[in-house]
Amino acid sequence: MSSLTRPDPWSRLAALTPARIALGRAGSSLPTGAVLKFDVAHALARDAVHQPLDLAALAEEWRAAGGADAVQVRSRAGDRLTYLQRPDLGRRLDAASAARLTAQTDLSGDFDLAIVLADGLSAPAVQRHAIPVVQALLPHLDDLCIAPLVLAEQGRVALGDEIGALLRASLVLMLLGERPGLSAPDSLGAYLTFAPQLGRRDAQRNCVSNIRNDGLPPAAAAARLAWLIREALARRLTGVELKDESEMRLVAEVASTATQSQANRQDRADPT
Repeated sequence: MSSLTRPDPWSRLAALTPARIALGRAGSSLPTGAVLKFDVAHALARDAVHQPLDLAALAEEWRAAGGADAVQVRSRAGDRLTYLQRPDLGRRLDAASAARLTAQTDLSGDFDLAIVLADGLSAPAVQRHAIPVVQALLPHLDDLCIAPLVLAEQGRVALGDEIGALLRASLVLMLLGERPGLSAPDSLGAYLTFAPQLGRRDAQRNCVSNIRNDGLPPAAAAARLAWLIREALARRLTGVELKDESEMRLVAEVASTATQSQANRQDRADPT
């Protein structure tokens, strides 16, 4: 009995990407399988937005990795619904959190870098990838004075500006969940801001996005962030004026190593 379906020439390409291609067709609509997969992906994205961040588990994971006690704060958005409906409240600390950070600064002094982990629009992204990124990043920055890790609930990107200002940090790195997509409900974003203070604009930040195992792996993201952090401190700026040239440096180092190896081979081949 002959098959009623024909092979889709796009199917080989579909195996190379999570993008929604080569879905097939049933008359003028999609096949049932493709529709069901879309419904599952949409449900996972919605769940990621509404799932709460487990700050206690995150703090325990940090301690298990050898970190000191983290400082837990929250924004002025009292619950998830308020957070989603009032973005402005997610950009400011509540009074108790601001006082806690002020006390921390009085005890410790100024810092080169403050690192903040916040839920953003995908708590699963932070729960799965944030600590691995920080673990991979810190060995690159062992000569810097780094503030205690801050864990923020109901936080948006700009919340890091107030946190960094209160900690008197030269630079703040905010790691938080990005808006989920149908193929990536757990994508982590990293936002770097020099001289953080209230009122900073997005053009004054650098962003490294799509941090996840199937996107930009944590170790690779950490290497890129380390380069940006050092350049930001050296140039005293972030944003549109600071271009990510970390890959160009890697290419230059590889080329330099290859040139040196070739010169060494020539020296050995020429005894004179």
